[in-house]
Amino acid sequence: MKKINKYWLFGIIATGILFISFGYTKFIKPLGEKTTQDCNEVQMVSSESKFEPTIVNKKSAPSKAPEGMVWIPGGEFSMGSNVADESLCSIKGVTKDAAPIHRVYVDGYWMDQTEVTNEQFEKFVKATGYVTVAEQKPTKEEFPTANEEDLVTGSVVFTPTPTSVNLNNFLQWWSYVGGTDWKHPEGPESTIKGKEKYPVVQIAYEDAAAYAKWAGKRLPSEAEWEFAARGGKTGELYAWGNTLKPKGKFQANIYQGHFPIKDGDTGEDGFKGIAPTAQFAPNHYGLYDMAGNVWEWVNDWYSVDYYKSLAENGNVAKNPQGPDASNDPSEPGQLKKVHRGGSFLCTDQYCTRYMVGTRGKGEVRSAANHLGFRCVKSI
Repeated sequence: MKKINKYWLFGIIATGILFISFGYTKFIKPLGEKTTQDCNEVQMVSSESKFEPTIVNKKSAPSKAPEGMVWIPGGEFSMGSNVADESLCSIKGVTKDAAPIHRVYVDGYWMDQTEVTNEQFEKFVKATGYVTVAEQKPTKEEFPTANEEDLVTGSVVFTPTPTSVNLNNFLQWWSYVGGTDWKHPEGPESTIKGKEKYPVVQIAYEDAAAYAKWAGKRLPSEAEWEFAARGGKTGELYAWGNTLKPKGKFQANIYQGHFPIKDGDTGEDGFKGIAPTAQFAPNHYGLYDMAGNVWEWVNDWYSVDYYKSLAENGNVAKNPQGPDASNDPSEPGQLKKVHRGGSFLCTDQYCTRYMVGTRGKGEVRSAANHLGFRCVKSI
């Protein structure tokens, strides 16, 4: 497995993806010397905004469901999060981009029950000859200061640390690995053989959009994604309710144990690392894995203050499609789209973005082994 350690390459290609899970506030404020052994939090709830009742449309499904999809009736709901402290050693305001809570209306639509799987994506590639971003060799035009030998195909892979580490340096557990792509999601020696029902990963935004177009579908808006994830419920913390482990049982594939050390994930939820789709109970709308397992691309540009602008408008936002442009002050100039749902690497020690109202973000040509997508279809 060839690890490319040149910071220019890692920084340009990978930094956007690494901010998917974590939110820039964590890298601005000091953490001291706390590690995974002594850093654990209980979420605090802000009183700045409250959830109003969800009003679900009464219209039933207009036709027979397309294969592998379920009907999401749409309606009006309170969108966002009032969680003010998202773990990580009492650092406040990490989820501020998901506030304030604001009212949104979405029309009904069809949504994939699961994330797109390896076998589904393989059919697309065989039918079209599509080449993903990770399979495309970087060019001198993109990286004029790079040495030719460093311009290799590849992507970002989670690389556990041998021992506990300070959590303020994410470069310790991520590597740009040559030869990594959707068929080799954890490096060139890895394979998806026997993992046909697993979610496809190492997918950049344009890869997801290309698949959706071929399938006669599209990527969901962020509002559509959250409405679906909430399952018609009002303001619940998770896609299944307000308790992380109802009756002592995990409801999603997330990280338990010491993050990010080798063999640190205890697999208490039944899985160490990525899992096949649909291994946990679906939500009220019949959707699987709306929290954990892999992050999911949505179609909206990411802007740190987008929710604030919608709330200040004072009206119910009808079918919002996101801001007109990307805006992430932590990385000016990077073009980022929103991600939702969290992944198998989310943990109460570092990233609790499996909470339904919270947000992620990623540079549009970035990919990683915890990032996939699902599609929707308009009526």
